[in-house]
Amino acid sequence: MHDRGGMRFAVATIACLTMLAAGCSSKKVATSATPSASPSVTATATATPTPTPTATATATAAPAPRVTPSASPSPKAPPSPSPKASPSAPALSGSATIFAAASLTGAFNKIDADFMAAHPGVKLTPNYNGSGSLVTQIQQGAPADVFASADTANMDKLTGSGAIASSQPFARNLLEIVVQNGNPKGIHSLADLARPDLVVVLGDPATVPAGKYAKQALQAAGVNVAPKSLESQVTAVVQKVALAEADAGIVYVTDVKAAEAAGQHVDGVPIPPEQNVVAVYPIGILKNAANPAVAQAFVAYVLSPPGQATLASFGFLPPS
Repeated sequence: MHDRGGMRFAVATIACLTMLAAGCSSKKVATSATPSASPSVTATATATPTPTPTATATATAAPAPRVTPSASPSPKAPPSPSPKASPSAPALSGSATIFAAASLTGAFNKIDADFMAAHPGVKLTPNYNGSGSLVTQIQQGAPADVFASADTANMDKLTGSGAIASSQPFARNLLEIVVQNGNPKGIHSLADLARPDLVVVLGDPATVPAGKYAKQALQAAGVNVAPKSLESQVTAVVQKVALAEADAGIVYVTDVKAAEAAGQHVDGVPIPPEQNVVAVYPIGILKNAANPAVAQAFVAYVLSPPGQATLASFGFLPPS
């Protein structure tokens, strides 16, 4: 029994060794035959380990990140010029002379102050007088940058001669009878001004628009008045009544309002619309203005909402 068992073990051992030898020999054959005899096996082995990972790495890693940074500077280029363009407009500076009708004194003093506050480098010098007198001064060579008239007739003298290229209305006004505070003489209408016991003063119709308008209003009412004096400025009419040198006069609504605000002892008596005259105020820039930039900015401010609000606060009506 032991001999048979040992024989079987020996036979099994020999068989295993034979199989191992055969396996090693077949591996050698397969390895040496790979380059020439097995294209399909070689293609599979070659394709699987190397090409796919290499291709994937190449496609994923490089192109996308490189394109994105190169495109980003383009949106940054356009914004840079625009901030530099806005400060290019120079700030207003220098002086300018404003010729304005005497009835504009209060309103334009406020407008001048507001304009200079907004433009610290600018100095405005006003010259107030009757519109006709201002025209004469300009025609005689007086330096002026802006002219604001109390009527269109005097403005037309300068536009007609070419001294002003063009003008535009910026305000309107109405007439009113100015009397002493409390109206001690009992004046209630234009007809009362014809009473012989009254001392009446008016603006000179030849040079003062308010005097011209007063003449028209008296004619419309059918009233004849012999004035004690004809003043060169409408403000002089107010002053004489306030000082009790006259009993009454015809001025603008704005003149009475300004006088009352200044503490002068006057009152106003309204003139009915059918006898009243609407005064149109135009403004224009002189062709030989020493400071045209400031002149243009000043006219623009007068026409702007803040400028119009100031005029309205002094009793002026809008231009239309």
